[in-house]
This record gives sequence, structure tokens and C-alpha cells, in this order.
Amino acid sequence: MMNELTLIQRIVVWILPVIFAITVHEVAHGWIAKKYGDNTASMLGRLTLNPLKHVDLVGTIILPGLLLITGTGFIFGWAKPVPVDPRYFKKPRQDMAVVALAGPVSNLLMAIGWALVARIGVTFGSGNESIAMPLIYSGVAGISINLILMLLNMLPIPPLDGSRILSGMLPSYWAWQFNKLERFGFVILMAMLYFNVLGVLLGYPKYILEQWFFTLAGL
Repeated sequence: MMNELTLIQRIVVWILPVIFAITVHEVAHGWIAKKYGDNTASMLGRLTLNPLKHVDLVGTIILPGLLLITGTGFIFGWAKPVPVDPRYFKKPRQDMAVVALAGPVSNLLMAIGWALVARIGVTFGSGNESIAMPLIYSGVAGISINLILMLLNMLPIPPLDGSRILSGMLPSYWAWQFNKLERFGFVILMAMLYFNVLGVLLGYPKYILEQWFFTLAGL
């Protein structure tokens, strides 16, 4: 659907969904951490939807931009991680798992929200393309980026959210051993992206979920 757009049009369509998907994901971590007793993110001014507080030059701008320009069809990124100090938690590993889960859950909720945006565009019909099409395109982009971030972050690769969730479920010794992989996490992810392992792992689940959300959007 996006192939019919020029590069500039694609950038305009994707920019808000990408920024909100990444920003809200991080804010969700900080908000839940605060509920569990950690005010670190709040004190540092990171519990805000102002994207300038969360932008990471590589993860928020350069990487998504390159993926969009090269037309890989697989766009993702990250923001500066919201600081979380598990020492404030009553059950550090278990509570950290809940804080980690908040990110993917926020992406799921945003995907629903963008599906409703697209649905509004569909209701305008063929007689109001100037209003309908921007809503539909943005909705499709919002569904796509949020599903990718949700699925990607559920992978059990440190420091992704899935690894925090798994760590909270493992016995202490094995969680400690598992968390040692975090120093290699970025390299592992980049290798998986380069060799299209991420595309293979996430492609089918993303396709199935997209069909459900597109149906919700009336597409």
C-alpha cells in the first residue's frame, strides 16, 4: 500500500507513528516503574510525551530513516531508555518483568488506536480523499510500527523487554547467567537484522496480527 507513495510522502506518513510508538513505549516503562516505587524517570523529567526528551540519534532517527529509504519493509527503532532502578522495587526481578511488559502492552494499545484512526479515514469514503487517505496511511503505518516494536521487544534477547520478562521467571542463578548476554545484545540484534533472521522470526506473526488490525480498521 505504501509503495505508491513518494519517499517524502512516506517520511511524512511514518514520522509521527514512529516517534509516538517509541516515545510512549519508554514512558510506559517509567510510569509503571513509578507505580512500583521507583521515581527515577519522573525526577529526571522522562515521564513526558515530549519526543525531544527521548530521542536517540541512531535509534529514533538514523536507523528508521535508513530502513524507510532502503524500502526494506521492516522499520523499527528505539529511544533513549527510561532509567529504572529496581532497588526501589519490593521484588526486583518480578517487578522489573512487569515494568518491561508495559512497553509491548503500550504498543499493542497504540496499534488499536491507529486502527481506529484508519477506520475514521475509511468512513470518510471515496469522496473525501484529501482527508481520508492521510488518516488511512498514517493508521496503517501506526499499526505496522507498533506491531513490530511489540513483537521485537518480546524476543528474549537482552536488553529487550522479553529478556527482562524471562529473567523475572528464571531462578536467580540462571537469571544472573542469562543477563550476562546483555553486553552482546546490540550485536546480536544487528546480525539478526543483517541476515534477515528478524524478518523470518517476526514476519508471519506480524502478518497475522496485521490482518486482524486491518479488519478492525475496515481495510
